[in-house]
Formats: sequence, C-alpha cells, structure tokens
Amino acid sequence: MTIKFDDNTGLVPVIIQDYLNLKVLMLGYMNQEAFDKTLQEKKVTFFSRSKNRLWTKGETSGNFLKLIDWKLDCDKDTILIKAKPLGPTCHNGTTTCFKEETDKGFLYELQQTISDKIDNDNSTSYTNELYKRGINKVAQKVGEEAVELVIEAKDNNDELFLNEASDLLYHYLILLKAKGFSLEDVEKVLKSRSK
Repeated sequence: MTIKFDDNTGLVPVIIQDYLNLKVLMLGYMNQEAFDKTLQEKKVTFFSRSKNRLWTKGETSGNFLKLIDWKLDCDKDTILIKAKPLGPTCHNGTTTCFKEETDKGFLYELQQTISDKIDNDNSTSYTNELYKRGINKVAQKVGEEAVELVIEAKDNNDELFLNEASDLLYHYLILLKAKGFSLEDVEKVLKSRSK
C-alpha cells in the first residue's frame, strides 16, 4: 500500500482511535520517517509541525500510544491508527483531545478487564474464581442474576434494578468468555438479524 504524502509538506493526517472503544483520541501528522518508526517500535510517532521534528507521543509524559492496527482511507492520503493508550492522550489530562468524555464503549474495556483477569490466572479475583468453577457454575450465576433482575423490574426501586442489571451484564460477559465468544460475536448476530 502506497501512502500519498502531501507533495508540499511530505505529511499525511493521522487519526488516532482507541482500539477497544473506538473513541477518536487525537489527530496528528506523519511523514514517512514517523510512519516507519511507528511500525518498527509499535509506539505512535508523529512529525511535530511546531517543533519541526519527530515526536513520539508520550516521550515526556509516559502516556504512549501502543500501535495495534492501522489502515489507509480510500484515497490513501489519511491514516487511521487503532492504538492502546497508556494513560491520558490529551496534554490536558483527558482521554481524548475532543472533550468527549462519555462512557460509551466501556463494555469493551470491561470485557478486556474480565479477559485479563481470567487469562492472567489472578486467583484472588472473584471473576477468575467463578471462571475456574466451570461453565455450569458460570451459567448458573447468570441465571440467578437474571431472576434477580426480573424480580427488581416488578418493583419501583430504580437503584436496585440498575444494580441487578449491572450484575447480570457482568456475569454475562464472564459467560461469553467461558464459551469462547465476545461482544463482537453477539453484535455480528444482531446485525445479521437487522437486515
């Protein structure tokens, strides 16, 4: 794939997106050298127009952007990088430079946290302990939480209802992991049904 760097500046715009929740984190620019360094070191490096030099995001703060994947747009003159942020992306200390601090996408972060707890064999974790007890216990727990949610749905206590809904969703994510599936797999089925 040939990137079309600007004839005058030698740069292309680069959109940085969180690989888990797909939030747009920032916009920067790369020249060929910055792009090559990013691929080689797996840390996003830009060409700073104000400093007139290469600049690796996080070189002073430690808040690096770990390269996960990248793509070119249809005109091959803009790069989309999916990255794992190792701390706040914006110099103002926020997740994104666009002041979009919503919790959308949090379920994917939670799914990853659950997966990490299970895969790293953290024996003190409730999540891992439940997972180790086997698929029958995990499925039973999901059933218990579903029943508790139904009971709370019949009452008028919104706080208890939301707590039970959260418990059910958490345990459902553990069940998906135990079965070897993910939210993305469920999304594919739902999308196929919506056509």
